[in-house]
Amino acid sequence: MASSIAALVAVSRQPPRFVTANSRQLALHTLLEWEHGQSFAQDILERLATKYHLEHRDTALLQTLVFSVLRNITLLDHWLDQVCENKHLEKNVHWLLRLGAAQLLLLDIPPHAAVNECVNLAGKARGLTNAVLRRIEREKELLLAQRPSLSLEDQFSHPDWLIQRWTEQRGIEATAKLCEWDQNPAQTYIRINRLHPQALDDAALAELTPADRAGFYRVEQPPREWLASGQCYVQDPSTAMACELLAPQPGEFVLDACAAPGGKAAYLAQLMKNQGRIIAADSSSRRVERMKSNLQRLHASIAEPKLLDWADANHPTDPVFDRILVDAPCSNTGVMRRRIDVRWRLLPWSFKEMTQLQNGILEATLPLLKPGGSLVYSTCSIDREENEGVVETVLKKLPGFKLIETRESLPWRDGFDGAFAALIRRD
Repeated sequence: MASSIAALVAVSRQPPRFVTANSRQLALHTLLEWEHGQSFAQDILERLATKYHLEHRDTALLQTLVFSVLRNITLLDHWLDQVCENKHLEKNVHWLLRLGAAQLLLLDIPPHAAVNECVNLAGKARGLTNAVLRRIEREKELLLAQRPSLSLEDQFSHPDWLIQRWTEQRGIEATAKLCEWDQNPAQTYIRINRLHPQALDDAALAELTPADRAGFYRVEQPPREWLASGQCYVQDPSTAMACELLAPQPGEFVLDACAAPGGKAAYLAQLMKNQGRIIAADSSSRRVERMKSNLQRLHASIAEPKLLDWADANHPTDPVFDRILVDAPCSNTGVMRRRIDVRWRLLPWSFKEMTQLQNGILEATLPLLKPGGSLVYSTCSIDREENEGVVETVLKKLPGFKLIETRESLPWRDGFDGAFAALIRRD
């Protein structure tokens, strides 16, 4: 379906008006909008799939195309450098060639379909696009054979500064395994909701694949009717680690300080057998509304959504809680396999900004513990500055609290998302 790129994609944050739309058109649009804005790729994809009423097959292809490019930008550029004599490509053409190269070298897509569709989208650059992609097709085996000898930055498309940071913290072998882990599509897990009045029994779950953590199952597609009714919730097993370390008991008064979208608060309610009280706080009114809906659907009746900003001087200060969960905002380095944008949106100074926020939340919430009470500080980061570093800094500043235990989930070791949790007790 021929059309010029200028007609397909205006360089703006607004989607173009397609007369008709196919997955490759929308993939190109998504990539251009992603580069020029702050939108997450998944959000753009969901919006376009809804706008153009894409069937499941077309939506799946669209996501595969976009994610394959974003996961492999540096690798694709390395290959394009080998076959393209024009080193000063226009931005639209550059993204289009990345999209074509990903189909030819990384995906099981027939070459004629990949080349023809990209050429049809190239407008005035049809000749260049055809020549480059035909050369990639001819030299496919040679290009693929280069990959194992490339640097980690090129082979796995991670920023060099991030690879260096991980190497200093974890060593080169673990860093290589983490980079490789991030390149694969994330698996989907559901947690069975035991608070539901018609909780799923063993017979209903017999054909599911259980995870290593009780109550969690790996699925290809979450059963829509179970999700809609609240009988299950999409949740990675790593998220249970912090809740189980906190170990809330029935009848206790618990604070989930950064609770949206409510998955951990609902699991805390399940651990407490829906007996007691949970304040599920978040600083965004939009997220609080979403959390309220999730908690109602999951029958977490003891969880009370509340709008609270821990940077606000008017937040609570009385020591009233038996247990507190602080699942702090973080860099998301433990879930980069799942959150495709993270590696390209992080900057070297992002960690300093994050730790300032994390320190502030932990300093604000620790005094809310009763004497003898417990707090778990957790993140979905594997970065020690955000994890052990934050705990050490805050405990030096606030007397009367003791670090009891730390746990972490490492993707390359445990096969789940990365996560950290530290149990702190008030004397």
